[in-house]
Amino acid sequence: MTVTTTRTEFQSSELSRNSAEVFAAAESHAVTVTRRNAEPLVLMSERDSRAHRTLFEFAATLIAVTTDDRGTLAERMSDRFPWMLALSQVDQAACAAELVAAARASFATEQPHLVAAALTSWKETAEAVAAGLGVQPMEWFDEDIPVGLPSA
Repeated sequence: MTVTTTRTEFQSSELSRNSAEVFAAAESHAVTVTRRNAEPLVLMSERDSRAHRTLFEFAATLIAVTTDDRGTLAERMSDRFPWMLALSQVDQAACAAELVAAARASFATEQPHLVAAALTSWKETAEAVAAGLGVQPMEWFDEDIPVGLPSA
């Protein structure tokens, strides 16, 4: 049986009385656990916690990059993210712009996965380019070539 809830706040007593509902909610989104005479606590999955840490780390890097005035944004970001050097200058500029936009969207919507996805996508693209993928032109066949059935 799967318990799902959209509740975002629980009383601390519900942890012992109905822990399955509290934990199910915390697996899908952060929940606040209120306590009598104490500050509320936030319960979230380790995945969400890592995503928030990654966003803060990226934010610190982005602030350092954007407050520097030497070189272009792409050049400054390449210094912090050396994998960007595998990209063409045009792609470096596109990457820098997209990462800034994704960070703004993540902060505005409180969705850290937006910047994480953009960062991962660009990094994997740079790794593929560095490995030589995508630099060879594709050779397409101009005519149909019959292919037989595999033998059993």
